[in-house]
Amino acid sequence: MDWEKYLTAEQFYNTFVADDRFVKYILGGLKTTLIITLFAVLLGIFLGFLVGTVRSTYERTGKLVVLNAVCRVYLSVIRGTPVAVQLMIMYFFIFAAPGSSKLLSAILAFGINSGAYVAEIFRSIDNGQFEAGRSLGFNYAQTVWYIILPQAFKNVLPALCNEFIALLKETSVSGFIALQDLTRGADVIRSRTYNPVLPLFTVALVYWMIVTFLTYMVGKLETRLRKNEKR
Repeated sequence: MDWEKYLTAEQFYNTFVADDRFVKYILGGLKTTLIITLFAVLLGIFLGFLVGTVRSTYERTGKLVVLNAVCRVYLSVIRGTPVAVQLMIMYFFIFAAPGSSKLLSAILAFGINSGAYVAEIFRSIDNGQFEAGRSLGFNYAQTVWYIILPQAFKNVLPALCNEFIALLKETSVSGFIALQDLTRGADVIRSRTYNPVLPLFTVALVYWMIVTFLTYMVGKLETRLRKNEKR
């Protein structure tokens, strides 16, 4: 490939300046990507906590048999199928009506997918905490609310942050439903300028910078949590 022809001042202008493409497709796509990731991870935490609680309750007490069966099917289906396929099913089948929101479809698809993995994070909470709650005279609901829930988010927060990072990268398949996220924005620029180098490498750089920053912050968070545990 002749790289020089893609790195001229004219190509730079056509890729980023002409028709305000940088703002419209790169920054606009980044905004969409962050919105999807944020709301999807919140939905994933909510679903993951519910599923993890149901699964843990069934394993300890044998109760919630029907809900546990539903959760097992949910986990099996979501973990056993690609997220891109789930996204397309969500948009083209479940939200098949004309004018359906692509953004909402993406948030639900990625949130439901994330919940299947977050469930295992919550399920890994130490069972000894339930014994501690019982020794204090709390019933199951009180133990979950006053003991498990406060400690759960503290203990699993680094894992949830890592899930956010993973989800951020997974949303790059949103283009399958023609949703203009960051990756799709770069592809639109490529299709109009016939320059695959500048837009795609720019998007790769943006993803790398965000992931590197978030990974650094997760490391700082883990260090602070470890220091707090030693006090």
